[in-house]
Amino acid sequence: MGSFSFVHWLIVLAVVAMIFGTKKLRNIGEDLGGAIKGFKQGMKDGSDAAAAAPAAQASAQTIEGQATEKKS
Repeated sequence: MGSFSFVHWLIVLAVVAMIFGTKKLRNIGEDLGGAIKGFKQGMKDGSDAAAAAPAAQASAQTIEGQATEKKS
């Protein structure tokens, strides 16, 4: 009683296609796919940059509590 059959899903798909139109649905699908690809690429680039960043910034960072010289 709680699950939809194949016929119900076809009716829902037909109603959605009639409301939005197939061209708009295709554009939404392409935009969503591009966003997912961009997100995955950003995650990959972010993890690569995070792995390389500590080695490059090791000499430039200040350790908490480190004494610094006063310029007079």
